[in-house]
Amino acid sequence: MTAARERNAPVAVSRAEDVGAAVPRVLRVSAALGWRWLVVVAALYVLGQAASYVAAVVIPMAVALLLAALLSPAVHRLQTGGVPRGLATALVMIGGLALLGGVLTFVVITFVRGVPALATQLSTSVTTIVAWLTDGPLQLSAAQLSGVQTQVLDTLSANQSAITAGALTTAATIGEILTETLLVLFTLIFFLHGGAGIWQFLLGVVPHDVRTRVDVAGRRGIAALVSYVRATAVVAVVDAVAIGVGLAVLGIPLAVPLAALVFLGAFVPIIGAVVAGSVAVLIALVANGPVPALIVLGIIIAIMQLEGHVLQPLLLGRAVKLHPLAVVLAIAAGLVVAGIAGALFAVPLLAVLNSGIRSLRSSADEHVAPDDVHTSSPQQTGPDEPGLDRQTELGATEPAAAVVTLRVN
Repeated sequence: MTAARERNAPVAVSRAEDVGAAVPRVLRVSAALGWRWLVVVAALYVLGQAASYVAAVVIPMAVALLLAALLSPAVHRLQTGGVPRGLATALVMIGGLALLGGVLTFVVITFVRGVPALATQLSTSVTTIVAWLTDGPLQLSAAQLSGVQTQVLDTLSANQSAITAGALTTAATIGEILTETLLVLFTLIFFLHGGAGIWQFLLGVVPHDVRTRVDVAGRRGIAALVSYVRATAVVAVVDAVAIGVGLAVLGIPLAVPLAALVFLGAFVPIIGAVVAGSVAVLIALVANGPVPALIVLGIIIAIMQLEGHVLQPLLLGRAVKLHPLAVVLAIAAGLVVAGIAGALFAVPLLAVLNSGIRSLRSSADEHVAPDDVHTSSPQQTGPDEPGLDRQTELGATEPAAAVVTLRVN
């Protein structure tokens, strides 16, 4: 019986080899890549579901990480000047909170004071629109307009229960916001004071033989995050000041709150500026008419062109090296997966992964000591390897906007 099995074994192996040889190499490679890709997608899906389940913790922690990337250079500078780490953290936290609280208070007060005037102007604009609908080229009758008004009132009555339910949950929403804000502040303190210790603790799960490479790559990613947040803040300030001055000169109401909205929207590249600019144009249209609204639209387009062709390539592109298409696709994917929070964190995550992966693939970082990578320096976001980025050879043939390139070598 055993001898018969031994005689049949070579035949089975030979048949298996024949079947394997009959499958085209392209199909075998595609199948191997396919099942590995499915495993990666499944793992990412599980991680995404887990993150969404604890979103009330993950989102505040991510916000704290962005704020730490913005404030950590100030803490490092104070510590370099001889200030103890704990005192430097306290000074930066108090100064940052005072500045943020003052700005928010000023914006809220200005907005509350401007709302009555805006409501009056809105009523006047509605009266003007109604007069144009009845006396203008459309020649609508009073009965038709009354029918539209009745339909709107019926719609509000039909959704009154939903509106009431939303009002009843406002207190719970405010409570959640306060809780998450406290979590952000608490996490931010530890990130600023003991960020290096937290990073070393996380490195403990990495195998010892590759720990140095992962340490260098992680520091490159943190440097990219610091550079991204810093450059984005500068771009946001320029956008907000320019648009706010334009709105104030034109006499548009709520110029300061709209400028603050532009500042916040600038942290979501491309889409945030478009949304905030659209709100400014809409308020200008309602409050001042079509001509000022068109002027506001022209100002916003000019500022967006300045941002896309000068500010972002000069400030953001030099350190992060992300192609505009990669930015747009990342924001779109973030919106689909996690909404506004996904759009906010998609580009910083892409910048960190871009710098970290480039570091792991670069031979120039094989002999770099982790302590030689300074996370607060924009020049440390990528390995010092000639030819890593095609910016020099593209500079003579492509426009300035193409300076923001994605390193894929």
